Amino acid sequence: MTTEELEEKLEGGVETQSVEFKTAHDWDAKLFAKDILALSNVQDGGVIIIGVQEQSADNFVRVGISAEHKKTFKIDGMRDQMTQYADPHVNFTVDFPVDKGGKEYAVIKVLQFEEIPVICRKDNSIAGTVAGVVYNRNKNRRVESAPVSNSYDMRDILELAAVKKMQKMGKLGIVSGQDTLFIPKPEDYLVDELGGL
Repeated sequence: MTTEELEEKLEGGVETQSVEFKTAHDWDAKLFAKDILALSNVQDGGVIIIGVQEQSADNFVRVGISAEHKKTFKIDGMRDQMTQYADPHVNFTVDFPVDKGGKEYAVIKVLQFEEIPVICRKDNSIAGTVAGVVYNRNKNRRVESAPVSNSYDMRDILELAAVKKMQKMGKLGIVSGQDTLFIPKPEDYLVDELGGL
């Protein structure tokens, strides 16, 4: 993430469906698991910016992270720890951009699920996770990472999964029509290849 991209998120000063702020802290899967699970079920994923302290519901202060905090964000270990919480796995990266004032942040970029929505697989009271629950960044109240609790959020997740499935089928040459599913036969490819000869 570039300084400009970071500034764009920080200057907004609000958490959104795809942006979560966290105060400066060492990496701990128990503290980040629910947010990573939730962001993986949001269209286009999202980011967790560590180094922003909440002063009130709509007021965030930039504090950055220390070198000691930064040392704990080791991507391989982070991914290994998240496998115990996510089914299927979640894909994310970590970056350490600097704002225009020179403060450094840890930014976890969470990618949208690859094919099917991510379900929590581990109960943990510290993480606030419950096995078998689908987490999402809700839209029907103040944005937070929470279990899917309404039909609108569940419909969004299911529509994303359906689109992913159609894209996968398209790559395999299976095309969905108005009323039918067209599966090309091998001879169709040969006719196209011969160009009408």
